[in-house]
Amino acid sequence: MQLIRGLHNLRAGHRPSVVAIGNYDGLHVGHRSILGRLRELAGPARSTLVTFEPMPREFFAPASAPPRLARLAETIELLREQSLVDQLLCLRFDAALAAMTPEAFVQRVLVEGLAARHVVVGEDFRYGAKRAGDIDSLRQAGRLHGFAVEVATTVCAAQQRVSSTRVRQALQAGEVVRANEMLGRPYLVTGHVQDGQKMGRTIGFPTANLRLRRRPALRAGVYAVRMRVQGQDNWHNAVANFGTRPTVSGQGQLLEVHCLEGQPELYGRRLWVEFLDFLRPEQRFEGLDALKSQIERDVATARRCLE
Repeated sequence: MQLIRGLHNLRAGHRPSVVAIGNYDGLHVGHRSILGRLRELAGPARSTLVTFEPMPREFFAPASAPPRLARLAETIELLREQSLVDQLLCLRFDAALAAMTPEAFVQRVLVEGLAARHVVVGEDFRYGAKRAGDIDSLRQAGRLHGFAVEVATTVCAAQQRVSSTRVRQALQAGEVVRANEMLGRPYLVTGHVQDGQKMGRTIGFPTANLRLRRRPALRAGVYAVRMRVQGQDNWHNAVANFGTRPTVSGQGQLLEVHCLEGQPELYGRRLWVEFLDFLRPEQRFEGLDALKSQIERDVATARRCLE
C-alpha cells in the first residue's frame, strides 16, 4: 500500500481511482466491508482511502475528542499488513480544509486529485465545511463529473450497527470480546518498551512497560492478551495491566505486560499487544504481598482464557 501525504503529492500514477472517505478509526468490520467493496469495483483503477490527520473532532474540540481506537501509524500498518487498499491519501485537517466547501472538496480531491470513478460511503456520510455536503449532493456531483456513488450496506454485530463509537463504548466498559467482534480482530495497542521501576521483578513477575503515545479506549484493569515484537512473527501469551498502579503510587497511565512464555529481552523494542479478554478492574492492595497473590491468580485466569 502506498501512503500519500497531501494533495500536492498526488501523481498521474495515483489515478484513476475508486474512493472511500472517512476517519476509519479502528478499521472495524463496517469499514472493512466498504474497503472490500472498493476492491471489487477497482478493476484497473486504484482503490483509495481518503482520511484526515488530525481527525476533524480533534481539530474542532481537542479537549472533548474521544480516545482513538488506533493511531494513524497503527492504521497504516493494519492497511498494509492486510492489503485492504492500494493507496491511502492522508489530508492534513486544518483551518483551510475545514473551510473547504463540498463543491471544492469534490473538485480538488475527487475530480482533479484522484480522477474518481466510484465513491463508496457509509449511510451517515457528510463532507465539506460545516458538514454541508451529504449523499444526495455527492450523487449530484457524481452525475456532473462522471463518477458513481454507492452507499455501503450497514454491518451489524449482536443486532447493533457497528460503529467506532460502539467499539469504544464496549472497550471502556471492559467488554473486550464484544469490541473484538465488532472490530473483526483483537483490539490492538502498540508502544515502545521503556525502563520502569522494575518492581515486578522483585515479586517474580517482570513486566514490559509501555508509556503510550495515545490515550487508549480501555477500562483500567487486568487483561488476557498476546504480544509480539514488531518485525517478528511469533505471538506470546501474556497478562497485562492498564492503569495508574495505585498500590505502588504510580504516576500517569501505563500498560504493563507480563509474558507467560519465558522472559524475552524487550527493552527498547516496539510491542504489539492484542487484548483478548478483560479479567478484573484495577484495584489498590495493602502491600506487595497482597499484590503478588492477586497477580498469581490473574496469571492463572489468563492462562485459562488463552488455552
